[in-house]
Amino acid sequence: MSLPIYELESALTESLTSCPRLILQAPTGSGKSTQVPQILLRAGFAEKGEIVVLQPRRLPARMLAARVAREMNVRLGEEVGYQIRFEDITGPKTKIRFITEGLLLRQILSDPTLRNTSVILFDEFHERNLSTDISLAIARQTQRTTRPDLKLIAMSATLADSSALSEYLSPCRTLESQGRAYPVEISHLEREPDLSKMPIWELAAGHAEVLTRKHEGDALIFMPGVYEIQRTIETLRGRLGSKDFEILPLYGELSPQQQDAAMNRSEKRKIVVATNVAETSLTIDGVRIILDSGLARVARYDPNRGLDTLWIEKISRASADQRSGRAGRIAPGVCLRLWTERDHQARQDKTPPEIHRVDLSETVLLLHAAGYGNVRAFPWFESPDADALRHAEEILSALGALSGDGRTLTKIGRRMSEFPLHPRFSRMLLAAENHGCVEKSALFAALAQERSILRRPTSKSDDQFLSDMRADHPNSDLELLATLWERAAAADFDPRACERFLVHAGSARQVDRALRQFLSIAKRLRLKTDAENPPPETLRKCLLLAFPDRIALRLDGGTLRCRLADGRVVELDRDSAVRNSRLLLAVELREVMNSQKNLRTVLVMASAVESSWLEELEKFQSIKTVEYDEETRRVVARQKTLFGQMVLETKELPPPSPDEAAPILAAKVIDGSCKLKEWNDEVEQWITRVNCLAGWIPEISIPPIRPEDRKFLIEQVCQGALSYKEIKDKPVLPVIQGWLSREHRDALDSLAPARFELPGNFRARITYREGNAPVLSAKIQQLYGVERSLTIAGGKVKLLLEILAPNFRPVQVTDDLVRFWKETYPQLRPELQRRYPRHLWK
Repeated sequence: MSLPIYELESALTESLTSCPRLILQAPTGSGKSTQVPQILLRAGFAEKGEIVVLQPRRLPARMLAARVAREMNVRLGEEVGYQIRFEDITGPKTKIRFITEGLLLRQILSDPTLRNTSVILFDEFHERNLSTDISLAIARQTQRTTRPDLKLIAMSATLADSSALSEYLSPCRTLESQGRAYPVEISHLEREPDLSKMPIWELAAGHAEVLTRKHEGDALIFMPGVYEIQRTIETLRGRLGSKDFEILPLYGELSPQQQDAAMNRSEKRKIVVATNVAETSLTIDGVRIILDSGLARVARYDPNRGLDTLWIEKISRASADQRSGRAGRIAPGVCLRLWTERDHQARQDKTPPEIHRVDLSETVLLLHAAGYGNVRAFPWFESPDADALRHAEEILSALGALSGDGRTLTKIGRRMSEFPLHPRFSRMLLAAENHGCVEKSALFAALAQERSILRRPTSKSDDQFLSDMRADHPNSDLELLATLWERAAAADFDPRACERFLVHAGSARQVDRALRQFLSIAKRLRLKTDAENPPPETLRKCLLLAFPDRIALRLDGGTLRCRLADGRVVELDRDSAVRNSRLLLAVELREVMNSQKNLRTVLVMASAVESSWLEELEKFQSIKTVEYDEETRRVVARQKTLFGQMVLETKELPPPSPDEAAPILAAKVIDGSCKLKEWNDEVEQWITRVNCLAGWIPEISIPPIRPEDRKFLIEQVCQGALSYKEIKDKPVLPVIQGWLSREHRDALDSLAPARFELPGNFRARITYREGNAPVLSAKIQQLYGVERSLTIAGGKVKLLLEILAPNFRPVQVTDDLVRFWKETYPQLRPELQRRYPRHLWK
């Protein structure tokens, strides 16, 4: 029986002949991953170059290539091959090449014309990995410029944003296959499981025992990672034994033989426990039962480490549908989801693209190496967050890969771009080559990248053991961890031996895998590894170049408080061995909650740093500062040695000149730190009078006092002084009045007087307000004889009268005295006369 994809064979070849871009949607099991490359090969699309099939993971790339080679009856590595990290099974005859996305991206960047490629198939495009997005963008641009003959196909089983992709690739054709799938009965748990009481592997094993008795066929169990897979298999073997079932793991780090065993038919019923590597592309023969933990390890940026980390998270509804579909490939099947229906409805519709959840440092570095200096103008399918791009550029600039403006790739940045690693570790290995300590630095990098191998002490002997180890490694927590790891490696990571060293055996094995990868990369790039026993300080110098933004200065010897180069105050981990160093760096910044429910930042995995090492870094500088000393309350001059915003050393200099001191003292006055006793309401009213008159009668050209002018006047008050004591009681008004010439001061006193003369030689105070009428306050008796409204500014401005009773409380506010005396006063007078009989009432 032919696979469903062949229903589209003619349409596929015809569409690709007339239009170089195609979207192909076909359900899981339709044959798109294995058959489309063969269809294109037979149609002649590989005559001028390879058909490249992009896969998100190594395992599918290898196994799909092997399957296609079998179907074509050719030897793997000849007409059909694959290329994954550390493994290249291709040759000069290869026409169909399966490749992982990271490798394809690097090949596209090194050869933008793709001269040996005819077609690129972006398989499982819905997963939206970062390398896929970048590869598609560059291939699309190449196709539009130098390679119009290049063909691009985006393939997916579930593509929620097909319209957006179609618009991005326009002009573009879209083909869709209905596929052929058997019904799958999906069920959920009735109650939310308590995984703290029953771990996910025990929950899965218990339900697997029931389902395999009730239903026919093989079973596939999805677990988030290797540790959970191993525990699940142990539990299953304890429950089911090995007589009737073959229980096998499936994940990317297994040997090819172990992976094949999980994928192929078995004489016994088979239970495969896999990561999400089995979610798409691969078909495991015989599976009719799915048991889904609903969890996966998802790559996300970890701000604590400044690196991408795999977090265990709930899968999306789209991923759950993909997983359940595996049970309906060959016959009707069943799927049990180990979460409730309510939980299912609350989950994300789909997993967010990697571009919105991972560190972009390596991507930005690669784009710069490929000539895309302005990464914001790169033709993204979906643009990343501006903050994420800025953060990536800041990291690369700190590592010396980009120039200070973040636009130009440096010589060291060009070399770093050759490493398929996070730029921090690329920089570290390059530094290690210069110091002759590549192998040891690779171990440090592996320890920094993976979860800590150290377990918590549970006894007094454990505490003493750690105390002794810290005493032996006072300069670096990583040196301590490296020593413990080497002991665990010498014991072949035996759990019992590791327990004696307070080491997690599983974590130590993960470090071993990462170390082997680092060393393999170093060997491939021909890094020199001559020195066998490098001095410990060289390793810490390499760490400094990899984590220059994590330099910290101890603020005092009595506490663990430190200041980072960016100015933040943090704390050294209380379990750190690095207690006696004034300068240090931390591989990790961890936020923890204290007993008062406040977040504090803790430096983890610290190493001592010598101040002389910082001179090699561009952020090291010596500057003269003139500043206000809060303790002495004086302006002082100092010579400071800085790293970033961190002050490493301070020397006192001779006192600054008065011209230097005045602006600094003025700034302290303005921010309220230093109060001028003589800057009172009289001063403020004088300034307001000036500004009001400037607005009322502009033709007399009185200069107003704006905020920047106010700052200048305060500096004038501070002129000649070096300390707060000298300006504290200094007269202010004479200095402020110097703003106006003698003629303008006379005009101010005449047209906007501070007081207004009333009958009986009484001079009433006027309160000026910018934007409002000035206010004159007077008791009624003081206004007897004043029959008309009062004005200033040559009659242009009416005074607003605040008319007071004998108790000085307002009884009327008006600018119309005629109306007041005629209408209002007759009504007020009887009551006022009654209340204040001793006063004169006319």
